[in-house]
Amino acid sequence: MIRVDGTAQTVVPATDRGLAYGDGVFRTLTAIGGRPRHWRHQYERLAADCRSLALPAPDRAFLEREIALVAGDAARCVVKITVTGGSGARGYRRPDAPQTTVIVASSAYPDYPATCRAEGVAVHACTIRLALQPALAGVKHLNRLQNVLARSEWNDPDVREGLMRDAADRLVCGTMSNVFLVEDDRLVTPALDRCGVAGATRAVLLEAAAQRARTVAIEDVAWDRVLRANEVLLTNSVIGVWSVRRIGDHALPRGRMADELNRWLDEADETA
Repeated sequence: MIRVDGTAQTVVPATDRGLAYGDGVFRTLTAIGGRPRHWRHQYERLAADCRSLALPAPDRAFLEREIALVAGDAARCVVKITVTGGSGARGYRRPDAPQTTVIVASSAYPDYPATCRAEGVAVHACTIRLALQPALAGVKHLNRLQNVLARSEWNDPDVREGLMRDAADRLVCGTMSNVFLVEDDRLVTPALDRCGVAGATRAVLLEAAAQRARTVAIEDVAWDRVLRANEVLLTNSVIGVWSVRRIGDHALPRGRMADELNRWLDEADETA
């Protein structure tokens, strides 16, 4: 189901700035029994992204009602929230008082094989590089063409994700995920102050680590560190945590950390 500005419909005006200029943000989450998982973190990230683009954030209670409506009676589904700059005249300048468009849509939960979590996944090292733009770093804005082009680099159905770097050959994220490394039982996740998306699941795990007195280093990660890591982990709000077993032809061991981080997600104080 799709709802636009509180009404069941599938149409937005051709003048919408999200369509014309990518002027907007979005978040994707899992709903369980009509309730959004890790909702506090999801809403905080959405609101922060709206502030970064100087857009008013939708009301939290309104979104909760919309999520329940689009989820319906599904036991589990994927929900996407999109906030655009609304309609406007031709040209980059926004209206003085923009009226945002809010789209809430649900889709079936992906039928990932159980082996993705149990055994780990193969990933592709993307050749396209993420451009540096600190003003948009961390924001899940609608300009995702770099990810689209990166995802087009492989067709192998056994390859579940692609890892993306910047021009300095630093790991940033996956095309649809954040990344954690395990280095001698030390957790590391790339800094996202130049580019990349700061996912809500990444935020949940950082908070969970702090609650458990586990330090996670947030720092620049050169590509050679990825290939030397004890474990490489992918995270997002749909997959949870997957271990990477292979990057191209480079094999990696599947350790225990993916299972531990998935337990942290399960124990996190959300669906409330």
